[in-house]
Amino acid sequence: MAEAYFTQASTTFVDMDQAFEKKDLAKLSSLGHFLKGSSAALGVSAVQATCEHIQHYGALRDEEHGTDLTAEDALAKIAPLLKRVKREYEVAERWLKNWYKQNATPAEA
Repeated sequence: MAEAYFTQASTTFVDMDQAFEKKDLAKLSSLGHFLKGSSAALGVSAVQATCEHIQHYGALRDEEHGTDLTAEDALAKIAPLLKRVKREYEVAERWLKNWYKQNATPAEA
């Protein structure tokens, strides 16, 4: 399950970057939702939380303030989150791989 997550996350980050370049907020929202769910399933809460923000901003909503956003505002909020979520993911990936290396039995590895 973790290996599938690593593959999914890598592909999703490429898709997110492309959607951001195209200013495709609906796609960013969808991808944020997708990666949020995968991250939640593995307990990767930092990535989950950041993806939830991307999901909402892509839908032109600032849920923290309960306000609607313009496309320009949403993109401005998403830009730093894309960098942050990749850093959060790198930390989680290292931790998970190390944990599995130390705790998996030979049949699980």
